[in-house]
Amino acid sequence: MAQCPTIDAYIVALPEAVRDVASSVRETIKKAAPGALEAMKYGMPVFQKAGASFIYFAVWKKHVGLYPIYRGTDDFEEAIGPYRVKKDTVQFPLDKPLPNELIARIVHSQLARLRSDNANNDA
Repeated sequence: MAQCPTIDAYIVALPEAVRDVASSVRETIKKAAPGALEAMKYGMPVFQKAGASFIYFAVWKKHVGLYPIYRGTDDFEEAIGPYRVKKDTVQFPLDKPLPNELIARIVHSQLARLRSDNANNDA
């Protein structure tokens, strides 16, 4: 896919069959992270708070990927376990319903990590 300047352009450039999935991921992230800024980096939609990127997503041929999803509590890891494919990646198959509640939980975890990182940098 060619580089897109905005998330809107990214979604429009996707195959029609997956545009709703991309829009749903976007809206879930926006709802879970009010006030987050949207941008494009590395050819992917990214959401930022306090000047830092906290979650990217991309729609591929067979899945939606979220990046970078760092390790969390045992409970968090159990919830995302079926979707974790690498140490910092989760993938949701396109042939299954999108787990929007889990995506929101991932966003909340990412934001908590960002707040913790910022607090540690301020100390």
